[in-house]
Amino acid sequence: MTETADDRRPAEHPDSPGPLLVEVTDGIAWLRLNRPEAMNSLDNALKDALVSALREVGSDPAVRCVVLTGTGRAFCVGQDLKEHVRSLGDPTSTLATTVTDHYNPIVTALATMNKPVVAALNGVAAGAGLSFALACDFRIASDRAGLNTSFAGIALSCDSGASWSLPRLVGPARAKELLLMPRTV
Repeated sequence: MTETADDRRPAEHPDSPGPLLVEVTDGIAWLRLNRPEAMNSLDNALKDALVSALREVGSDPAVRCVVLTGTGRAFCVGQDLKEHVRSLGDPTSTLATTVTDHYNPIVTALATMNKPVVAALNGVAAGAGLSFALACDFRIASDRAGLNTSFAGIALSCDSGASWSLPRLVGPARAKELLLMPRTV
């Protein structure tokens, strides 16, 4: 017998909270970034879990729609900078390849999934978190949502697809403004 996402115990069960909560109900896969204490910043465990979950729900015929959201007060503030700082100088760190190993596969899965993907913005979406929202088919924002490209503010070039998707959604002039002079909107 083939197990589908509907057959499994929801990941928000207290015995297995983890960095990503996955629940499939009535054909809707709910993917909840679950690091509220860190504003759902992306550490390696969360990135690995999200890549895996997107592949799984993308190929699951029982899933007809995917909703990506966060727990707590943020949708996702991007890379976990504390993890980044800790990994500097560590020769075994995968941080140098995290864009190709994690962010690009996540954005590609969101943007090319053969079923609708909704970003339910429950709070701040910044950096790669904003890139994830931009890669979704639809974005629904609560009154607590805020969007910030943030890359220039931490001396990084834009990654995770934002330099491609943002101009297509808001126009080139507005995208340049948001990318080069980041602020929360």
